[in-house]
Amino acid sequence: QVQLVESGGGLVQPGGSLRLSCAASGTTFSRYVMGWYRQAPGKQRELVARIDSAGTTVYADSVKGRFTISRDNAKNTVYLQMNSLKPEGTGVYFCNGVWVHDYWGQGTQVTVSS
Repeated sequence: QVQLVESGGGLVQPGGSLRLSCAASGTTFSRYVMGWYRQAPGKQRELVARIDSAGTTVYADSVKGRFTISRDNAKNTVYLQMNSLKPEGTGVYFCNGVWVHDYWGQGTQVTVSS
């Protein structure tokens, strides 16, 4: 079984930055398509960014140019660098991994507020 554990969330002012980390268990991490999803209160979970096994990335239009997803296969870790944060970026950020099955972390809270 694969377990995903997110960290790095917290309170940040608008315009500030955070870097989220997702640590994965297992021995086949490099094969997984990894993604970050955000769920705001009362809203559906939505894709923020995704990176495949070749390093190809996909971003939601709302975060293009501000967020960067990356992975370190040697550390079984995926990152989300979030710059120029906006209040609408507030929510629980979930780490997702897809290979044969879908795996989800428990999420880390990000609050963008003054």
